[in-house]
Amino acid sequence: MTPRHGLSRDAWICLALVALMQCLSMLDRNILAILNPRIKADLHIGDAEMGLLYGTVFALFYAVFSLPLGRLADGWRRGWLLAICIALWSMATGLAGFAGGFALLAVSRLGVGIGEAAGQPAGTSLVFDYFPKDRRGLALGVMAALLAAGLGLSSVLGGVAADWWDHAFAAGHAAPLGLKGWQFAFVLAALPGVPLAIALAMMREPVRGLSDGVVSTADPAPFRAALDVLIAVLPLGVWWTLAKAGAGWGAIVRNAGALVAIVVVMTGLARACAALSPRPRLHLIGLTIDPHALQWTIVGIGAYVVVNFLQSLRLADRPTHAVITRSPALWLCLIVGSLQTTINYGIMGFTPAFLMKTWHLSAGDVGVKFGLLSAAIGMIGPMLSGPLSDMLAARAGAGGRVGFVLVALGLSPLVGIAVYTSPDPTTFYLRFTLYSIILTMWLPPLYAVLYEQVLPRMRGQTAALYILLMTILGLGIGPYWVGMVADRTHGNLGLAILSVNGLAPLIVVLLVMLWRRAERDAAGAPGRARAAGEPV
Repeated sequence: MTPRHGLSRDAWICLALVALMQCLSMLDRNILAILNPRIKADLHIGDAEMGLLYGTVFALFYAVFSLPLGRLADGWRRGWLLAICIALWSMATGLAGFAGGFALLAVSRLGVGIGEAAGQPAGTSLVFDYFPKDRRGLALGVMAALLAAGLGLSSVLGGVAADWWDHAFAAGHAAPLGLKGWQFAFVLAALPGVPLAIALAMMREPVRGLSDGVVSTADPAPFRAALDVLIAVLPLGVWWTLAKAGAGWGAIVRNAGALVAIVVVMTGLARACAALSPRPRLHLIGLTIDPHALQWTIVGIGAYVVVNFLQSLRLADRPTHAVITRSPALWLCLIVGSLQTTINYGIMGFTPAFLMKTWHLSAGDVGVKFGLLSAAIGMIGPMLSGPLSDMLAARAGAGGRVGFVLVALGLSPLVGIAVYTSPDPTTFYLRFTLYSIILTMWLPPLYAVLYEQVLPRMRGQTAALYILLMTILGLGIGPYWVGMVADRTHGNLGLAILSVNGLAPLIVVLLVMLWRRAERDAAGAPGRARAAGEPV
């Protein structure tokens, strides 16, 4: 194992570039939120369409493409992959600056989703090959801190840039290219991607698995493998994949049975939610769509993609399939992270609206104050928890990291009640400071436990599976649930935000289970891989 003082210059350069990539990813992803009112006014589109742009369109492509790009990250140069993907999502972000309607904005969000899908699988895999186990909490803390910074800066940059541009070219002054303030903000947000992509393309690629003492052999055909994954996770494509691999009719019938079960469950959920919170139908691209049906169709597609991925993985890579599917600790990490992300997205998606509605604050005031607070405080939580969880892990192994997460997330709903019953904005911001720290402290230790459950060459696909589950549950259900409860309670946003914390008791129970298994299951990963044919 690399000693604590032995981290190379290349390791710190890698961490800095990957963390900056995470920051830019969140900035480009979330800038749409602060520009929402201007876009609706200029393009004459409604909240439903904006919700689709912010959540559904982005989440679907981000989640689905994370799987093939995660596979590519496990076999190809990760710096080059990140450089290409950053260039793609930056161009897609800039494209939104020239949008004159819903369609081009949707294409832009689609491109951002596909480009960002490689970020976490390739970035995490790179950092873990430079940082040994006893320093990964620190590394993940830095990455999570820059994610929080990007989230906060998206509100600040978007709001300030749009305001400045509209003010500078008001009163009849012609704006360059006829751009509005919100369009200029998109173009500005796209620019940092160029130098960052160049820097990542020039970065030295580390030896895969060296920091874990399990050096991986070269992948002879990573692009073919990634394409096979993409085909295998898509409807109909998975049946072709199963037939081509000679899996037999039994495998195809089981897949079809899973699809039918998912359709039945999602149909039931759509009808239940429509009864709980009736919503007007959406009119999109000449179609009339029930919003609840659209919502649960997207979730159902995500569930079916998970089934397809695991079924095809068993045929294409039995050792990875064995390590992933036979580790209860890994699945506990995946479920806990996804459930807590549901809470986080539900809270962050509606807190600005809560502030404006409850205390009649302006969008500009909330954008700057809440954005800066989210950026600054959101960085503190991971930076504290990363090194602290490293210390606990040195004494108690993976159980030390899990225990830290258990304490943080066990306290979270209690602090949340105090925050959203604040009597005034000042009290809210003071209490939210503590809440924001707690809501971000769980990331580094849980991620460290998750990625230590698999072999180094399997981390990209593990990250992709987590992204799929986290995106569909977190971004796909968290804000949707809060919005639905708000409608049901006649606009009581405080109660709606607190309602999503009902998941906290389940999270605590799952963490207790994880605490008992994490170390044992991680130690058994090489054995499960060997039993399935891995030469380790």
